[in-house]
Amino acid sequence: MRVAAALKAKGGEEFAKPGSIIEVKFVKGESLSLTASRLLALMILTAGGDAWEDRPHRMRKADIRRGHKGNERITDMLQELHRTLFAIDDRSWRGKKATTLFSLISRSREETEEDGGEAGWIEWEFTPDARRLIQASETYAVLNRQAVLGFRSNYALKLYELGALRLHRRQATWRGDMAALRAALGIPPEVYTDFAQLRRKVLEKAKAEIDQLAHFRVEWKETRQGRAVTEIEFRFEPKGAPEVLDTVDELDRHSAGRKERRAGTVETVVADSVISTPPSNRLADARLSEGTFPSGSLRYGHDDLLAIGRQYGGGWDVDMIANGFREHLGARLGKLRGAKLTAAWKGFCEGWFNRRGRP
Repeated sequence: MRVAAALKAKGGEEFAKPGSIIEVKFVKGESLSLTASRLLALMILTAGGDAWEDRPHRMRKADIRRGHKGNERITDMLQELHRTLFAIDDRSWRGKKATTLFSLISRSREETEEDGGEAGWIEWEFTPDARRLIQASETYAVLNRQAVLGFRSNYALKLYELGALRLHRRQATWRGDMAALRAALGIPPEVYTDFAQLRRKVLEKAKAEIDQLAHFRVEWKETRQGRAVTEIEFRFEPKGAPEVLDTVDELDRHSAGRKERRAGTVETVVADSVISTPPSNRLADARLSEGTFPSGSLRYGHDDLLAIGRQYGGGWDVDMIANGFREHLGARLGKLRGAKLTAAWKGFCEGWFNRRGRP
């Protein structure tokens, strides 16, 4: 909750989602749709560090609709959140193993009367079980709002959350059998019963979206008994600086044509006139947007870059990482400012730590 409060106060596109909510199980045969999963993410982003408190939270409908003129989809999403049951492993009053079933939101209120062009607000409260789960969570994932809203596959969104949750652990992996995989991604038991179909329809599509929109890549390894796949292991690896820049560029673009860009089938037309880059300050501090990466030590007058290096560099000397960053990017470094500079520096620090471990 402290991390969530700090990210909300900072502004920008990043927010923290509790690991306990990411890893919560769906009741057999149930799962959230992509639109409801996005709404839940926006609710957690909006609540920030106050999500555990027994009080209502509020959000503008305009922040949910993303260009859709009608509000009927918001009503459907709220109703879906109300009726979907989640399950966690628990203990009974006798100390025996038990399963607790609960909903995430207890009540919601949606304005139906528009006033002077105002699109209205929604209001909701998390259930006591959800608040306890959020407050007790000792792990969290830092997610990007634009990435969350950009996914077109619910399975890709779930795998993205699992990857972000594990990315900075000593072993950035997730491993489980087929039942655990279906539970983690919310795949109904009667869907994609053949693993080759599941691989093609779920895993390969999820990987393609994550590799395009996330700040990390995902790979997996299959374990077989005979011809049957019995277990799967996902590995999550931070992207290097050039790949992070490509991701930031993609998140800045309109979603139209994203699938074609992913497949490399888009024809790019470059005009002879001025080529303008759309402004972006989602990740950038005002001071970073004014200049390029410094040539000297980051310990004097570059607190923002220094803080990123200390947070994501795994304990390595920040100036050592900075020298590697300059050498890696070469001439491209002088062209980076604002959001792209911040994203590239953060991604490089993550990759440095991931490749070398702790000093």
